[in-house]
Amino acid sequence: MNKTWNNGAWFMVLPVLLIVALNAVVPLMTVVNYSVQETFGDNLFFFEGARWFRDVLASERFHASLGRQFVFTGIILAIEIPLGVAIALAMPRGGIWASVCLVLMALPLLIPWNVVGAMWNIFALPDIGLLGYGLNWLGFDYNFTRQPLSAWFTVVLMDVWHWTSLVVLLAYAGLRSIDDSYYQAARIDGASRWAVFRFIQLPKLKHVLTIAFLLRFMDSFMIYTEPFVLTGGGPGNTTTFLSIDLVKAALGEFNLGIAAAMSLIYFLMTLLVCWLFYTLMMQGSEKS
Repeated sequence: MNKTWNNGAWFMVLPVLLIVALNAVVPLMTVVNYSVQETFGDNLFFFEGARWFRDVLASERFHASLGRQFVFTGIILAIEIPLGVAIALAMPRGGIWASVCLVLMALPLLIPWNVVGAMWNIFALPDIGLLGYGLNWLGFDYNFTRQPLSAWFTVVLMDVWHWTSLVVLLAYAGLRSIDDSYYQAARIDGASRWAVFRFIQLPKLKHVLTIAFLLRFMDSFMIYTEPFVLTGGGPGNTTTFLSIDLVKAALGEFNLGIAAAMSLIYFLMTLLVCWLFYTLMMQGSEKS
């Protein structure tokens, strides 16, 4: 039976597509324009070609902030993905307690990013904050405003608290979509809890975890508000991630050419890593 395709529905979404394209293309073209020119004010521009890109790629400052960004992203992905799956597995599958758990899990995601940074700034203060005072009372030398290790610990802990809920909700939705016949077959075969997770739940969660990984990678790689409000990139440049360094170059130093080139490199790196990971995951799914 031949299907008749009606493409008339595209005209309904065409205005939305045009608005989204306009909002995306115009700022991008502006950044591209600044990345190949120099300006000294009065709307005077001088073509510089690829100079700013060469300067950024050769800059030790860029390499340092990029390295800190990759380390931070790797740490939070290594923590949040397994932790989110573990919490989702422990949550009840139905009843009033399932609803309560879902609401509690969603609460951190509803808090604005700048408020999260301000909350954790107060929470982690070594003298009056519950976290800072408690750790010092237990004998730990903790001061995130002066100690790089403490600053990293606080930023990572804040991000885990804020965003693990997203992984939990995605993983929980994936677990709920698994047909009960798989579990019945596993019970008949006498499969252990680990075998059920290894051969039933984990394969069924593959696509959901791919989405969770991509979302968390993009969010963590572009994180700005929370660490900026919490530490301001300090102490020193300890928590100056690539996004914070970019804003400093653009607004603090008003070095628009460097900032534009850095932002384009930043954008292309994020896009490339996401595309590579998605391609690899999809190839693995087709082979399996």
